[in-house]
Amino acid sequence: MEGRRRLSRSVRKREGKTMIHPVRPISIDDIEQARERIAGTVLRTPLVRIDTGDKREIYLKLENLQPTNAYKIRGAANAVAKLSDEERARGVWTISAGNAGQGVAYAARAFGIPSTVVAIETAPQTKLDRMRALGATIVPVSYDDAWVAAETHQFPGLESTFVHPFDNHDFIAGHGTMGLEILEDLPGVKTVICAIGGGGLITGVGSAIKGKRLNVRVLGAEPETAAPYALSLREGGPRKFPDWQASFVDGAGGKSVTERMWQRMRPVTDGAITVTLDQTRDAMRLIAERSRTIAEGAGALALAAALTEEAREGPIVCVVSGGNIDLAKFAELVAG
Repeated sequence: MEGRRRLSRSVRKREGKTMIHPVRPISIDDIEQARERIAGTVLRTPLVRIDTGDKREIYLKLENLQPTNAYKIRGAANAVAKLSDEERARGVWTISAGNAGQGVAYAARAFGIPSTVVAIETAPQTKLDRMRALGATIVPVSYDDAWVAAETHQFPGLESTFVHPFDNHDFIAGHGTMGLEILEDLPGVKTVICAIGGGGLITGVGSAIKGKRLNVRVLGAEPETAAPYALSLREGGPRKFPDWQASFVDGAGGKSVTERMWQRMRPVTDGAITVTLDQTRDAMRLIAERSRTIAEGAGALALAAALTEEAREGPIVCVVSGGNIDLAKFAELVAG
């Protein structure tokens, strides 16, 4: 039954145990094997140059063209495929603002198993509808409750197999397949920019890029209302962002960087760029005008960052991480 569950941190800790494996580097072998595993499910998305009106050489990696209109299908398909038959037989659950939930539900449906999504209650209706259409049972919770579940890797009442939406080795390895494609399609790339939410995207892409080409910069992009990784880099360790605000950039910009994701991200990234919400809206509009595709707020963060002075010279690749946004909301945001 769908329903909202408000649960204290202490209750969560008492309810069962979840196996949490030690953090280890994502190897090129991990990523290559993931590419073979998900080849029949995931689209090799195009890399297209965008005319920004100046001389900068900027390309878009259009992950908004995936079957679920977001990159998360890469990690979800790999993670669900890597589960044992026994683990899959129990069904799967994840935590999501929408895109990870769609990816896990899509992968679960392919295996004929049930899926449940502990969904942040402020997720756009279009994302909730898509998750349900893919067969997922939705358990709406507050952002804070969802974040506690993400940190503890557990949620009371769910006995199925947990597929973490970012702190999961196989999930991240799946995202790394995108990095291989970028290097193959643009060998001369100098900078790759990814939005940061939980950190799984930039860890996967960064692991592939640094595993092949150490001289390519890997940068994160965060909104001004939620930039914990930039703060963590300035202060030398994982931090909570003190002035977090919800915004239309719902697919990125967490409240904090966890210790485990700090361990994952730091070795494979070279910095982070913080952008304003206005810059993000402008990037959404530019992507629509020049590529004729729709990017949600998180999907446009990388381009917004690439258009700043901090990004420096190209070629720059911007990962357009997703396009799942209510059309009325998209029109409202880009019409200004």
